[in-house]
Amino acid sequence: MSSEERSSGKLWGVGIGPGDPELVTVKAARVIAEADVVAFHSARHGKSISRAVAAPYLSEGQIEEHLVYPVTTETVDHPGGYQGAMDEFYEEASQRLAAHLEAGRSVALLAAGDPLFYSSYMHMHKRLAQRFEAEVIPGVTSISAASAALAMPLVEGEEILTVLPGTLPRGELTRRLRETDAAAILKLGRTYPAVRQALKDSGRIDETWYVERASTTRQKIDHADDVSDSDVPYFSIAIVPSPSNARRDDQPPQGELVVVGLGPGDQAWTTPEVQHELSLATDLVGYGPYIDRVPERPGQRRHSSDNRVEAERAAMALDLAKNGARVAVVSSGDPGVFAMAAAVLEVAAEEQWRGVPVRVLPGMTAANAVASRVGAPLGHDYAVLSLSDRLKPWDVVAQRISAVASADMAFAVYNPASKSRTWQVAAMRDLVLEHRSPDTPVIIGRDVAGAQESVRVVRLTDLDPAEIDMRCLLIVGSSMTTVVENEHGTRVFTPRRYPG
Repeated sequence: MSSEERSSGKLWGVGIGPGDPELVTVKAARVIAEADVVAFHSARHGKSISRAVAAPYLSEGQIEEHLVYPVTTETVDHPGGYQGAMDEFYEEASQRLAAHLEAGRSVALLAAGDPLFYSSYMHMHKRLAQRFEAEVIPGVTSISAASAALAMPLVEGEEILTVLPGTLPRGELTRRLRETDAAAILKLGRTYPAVRQALKDSGRIDETWYVERASTTRQKIDHADDVSDSDVPYFSIAIVPSPSNARRDDQPPQGELVVVGLGPGDQAWTTPEVQHELSLATDLVGYGPYIDRVPERPGQRRHSSDNRVEAERAAMALDLAKNGARVAVVSSGDPGVFAMAAAVLEVAAEEQWRGVPVRVLPGMTAANAVASRVGAPLGHDYAVLSLSDRLKPWDVVAQRISAVASADMAFAVYNPASKSRTWQVAAMRDLVLEHRSPDTPVIIGRDVAGAQESVRVVRLTDLDPAEIDMRCLLIVGSSMTTVVENEHGTRVFTPRRYPG
């Protein structure tokens, strides 16, 4: 709509900030004083917080439009339910304001915080901005006010802040709290019991602060878990600072060790749960190349070591946790599959570490990652073997290869070769050929989800040990494993149903 077609009245969406009249911007104060009409919302009790904040800037002779929300009992009886009742209210309110605008009056609609941030002004804007000239004056949000009240930064560097309404389902709220560095949870009040439980379920309750009526004379600050559910007003907020800024002064440091799996390569395959634990850790312990995959965080200590000192690495991590550190032991793939979980738990069983809490968080393992690149070669019963004879004798490895091959199961092969182990792949191939067809498909996955990823399918008899190294994972099919070639590429699957 052109400016010539618009009516002469102008709608102002005026952000008045979080509650302190001195946090109203200079422009907002001027527009409030000059407006012909000042509009504001309130509940049925009639006490408008927005009007109280703007009171010092009102002028004599102004028209006041008091927009009163329907009460909850009224929305229950409405044929459209809560949403229907609110839509009807906003429509009626917009018509009241439109009458002033059509008469050429300027209307300043007050909005607590910022007009376009969880504000009732937005509903008026969507109904009126196409018909009348409209301008929005931004305001200080409750998040900024709460952060200032805590005198605590929320995020820094590459950290992520997530704003969450407390009305979300508890499970969804828990998931999002686990995935983010920092969070601000609004719309509390009656939602607080569920919000509190979501904070506990996500492991973030101890780092969360509760701020009530930030910036006002009735401002209150407390630890989130120390607040009574019955004492939480709507104008309150829960702040979860990022790990680099979180503090809880009244709690002594409590050590903990968590063993995490980063997945096979790409950071997208690291679970949000693992990413959250990595962000909370004071210390990272692990094999150097795996530690290097974790983004650096200010103040976080990194303890890299060689890949052949698992017991020593576990003892160091446990010692750090015993002395109050929050330690993440980092593995590639899944920590429970030929990785650090077993080593840590074995050492942690010793008497000197019995007081250290140890948790294990799963990760995407290489076998599943490689399988996904070609389809579903592990679609039926399958086994997982390691060709390394560093921690068990080759006789045991060979016996297990023969057993799996004779059982006609597909199997994944970890640690197939290294600079010092060059003959095991050929030995495995020959053992399997005693029980399987030379045409049995073998998937060779190298650096899957990494920068040098390659995945090929070869016949068992054509498996060349010279092409295999420690960055490879092999999947040997069963007699039922099928290879399909078409215009979309190569697909491999082991059917779940065997012929009768």
